[in-house]
Amino acid sequence: MRSPRPWRAWTGQPPAWMAEYAFRPVTGDDLPVLARWLAQPEVAAWWPGPDRQIALIRDDLGHRVMRQMIVVRNGAALAYAQSYPAHHWPAPHFAGLPADAVALDVFSGPDGVGQGGAWLRALGRLLLLDCSTLAIDPRPENQRAIAAYRKAGFAGDDHRLDAQGRPVRVMTRLR
Repeated sequence: MRSPRPWRAWTGQPPAWMAEYAFRPVTGDDLPVLARWLAQPEVAAWWPGPDRQIALIRDDLGHRVMRQMIVVRNGAALAYAQSYPAHHWPAPHFAGLPADAVALDVFSGPDGVGQGGAWLRALGRLLLLDCSTLAIDPRPENQRAIAAYRKAGFAGDDHRLDAQGRPVRVMTRLR
């Protein structure tokens, strides 16, 4: 399996489609903010156990295949996103995706609510420079997230069970 390319820092003028949003690597200094976001009821409903979730994020800092990003607009942190090769960890719901598929997990902070479709569309364009397919796996009842993913160009109605046996909806976006 191909490892993702090292983190790319944009230099010079960003492409026009990226002008509104920036994506920077997560650092240890971001963990308190992420912990607050994870404790919000609307995030905790889909990322349960805020203490456990922040520990997982902390453990993945610097992981060789995990790209963890803070989404920024006009200097304000809006959201968290992590991307990784879809076939790196056991994920039976991603079976059948191309070998170079990249999976995403995301959540918004208070300032990012309502902007998910826009920043995820920009992030998708950036990530699709290095792969053919992006995959995201919301819970079927998370209609707010599904609407944002559709706005970002994701499609799909394939309902499957994830590695923990939970129902998910597999949505993809192609290059």
